[in-house]
This record gives sequence, structure tokens and C-alpha cells, in this order.
Amino acid sequence: MEISTKLNKVNINGNIKSISDFQNIKTSIDTLVAKEKSITINIMDSLSMTSTTIGYFNKLILKDKININMNIGNSKLIELLEDLSLDKLFHIKKA
Repeated sequence: MEISTKLNKVNINGNIKSISDFQNIKTSIDTLVAKEKSITINIMDSLSMTSTTIGYFNKLILKDKININMNIGNSKLIELLEDLSLDKLFHIKKA
């Protein structure tokens, strides 16, 4: 998995599948949300997302009041988040 940030955008390429992937995402996003209250997360080709990552995004939205918009390229990941009823909370759009 590769992650890059620019302004208030996070780009994630590759599968989000391990604890180290989550830690890289958390480190990058924590730096952003120290300055920004609204971020866009682009997940282009991941088939899934770890539960720790989902929980972290929930915390950002519900506790820290960060506005998250997600652009997701893989329809299976969109279906997963819809099945978990997170599509509206995460403001998911097909990339």
C-alpha cells in the first residue's frame, strides 16, 4: 500500500490489509486533521479495509468532528461499506 497527501487530500493506492497499513494511514491523516477539519480520501484500488481503519474513520467523524469525503475506485469496497451502513457517514462516491 502507498499513501500520499497534498493539501487536504489523502491518496491511497493498493490494498489496505495490515496493521502497518492502518498505522501509515493514521499517521498521515493525523497530520492533516491537525490543520484541516474537512478531508478527502481517495482509495483507488483497495478491495477491503481493516476494521481498525474503519473504526479510526468513525472516530474522526463522530468524536473529532472531521468531515470526510471518500472517493472509492473498487465497487467491492463500496458494497462492503454500504453493507455496514457507512456509505452516508463516509460520504462515499465512486471514483
